[in-house]
Amino acid sequence: MSGQLQGSEPAAPLRLFYALWPEPNTRSQIAASAQAIAWPDSVRLVPAENYHLTIAFVGEIRSEQLPILRQIGARLRAASCPIEFDRYEYWPKPAVVVAAAREIPPALEQCWHALHEDLTKHDFRLDPKRLRPHVTLARKVTQAPVSTPMSRFAWCARDFCLMRSSGGATQPVYTVVDTWPLLDEASKSSKTL
Repeated sequence: MSGQLQGSEPAAPLRLFYALWPEPNTRSQIAASAQAIAWPDSVRLVPAENYHLTIAFVGEIRSEQLPILRQIGARLRAASCPIEFDRYEYWPKPAVVVAAAREIPPALEQCWHALHEDLTKHDFRLDPKRLRPHVTLARKVTQAPVSTPMSRFAWCARDFCLMRSSGGATQPVYTVVDTWPLLDEASKSSKTL
């Protein structure tokens, strides 16, 4: 029983992911996009404080693995980039509506690949899906809402975070564990993405 007191329970696993976390102005634009749709009462809108764009979902880890995830984040050399959200999408399987970006900025795709590559080298099992930049607006959406044109908005990603999710699927609480800057293109250093 190394690292534990006798009779004590093992530490609960941490549920972690890397994400872009919006600043207040972007958060307001996302909220305005969510409010532009006429939602049925059964839909659960995502609280504005939970808006984010997931780059890599790690899942549950043991607390002793946390330093590795921090090192991976600190090593990443990725460029900042604007992301233009230009349409709503309804995803029936998870029953969500998202604000989506039709075009994936190359810097964001390179960041996604670099994170996934480094995590895989450290034996983290990741879902190998492609990158689909989006922010979830509503959950428990049983059918596509009435088609509404979306007012485009741009989010200039300048940093990324390691996030912790707690509180379960019904109303998760997200906490920033650590944050690292994304670099200006001219500042990118030794690690090529």
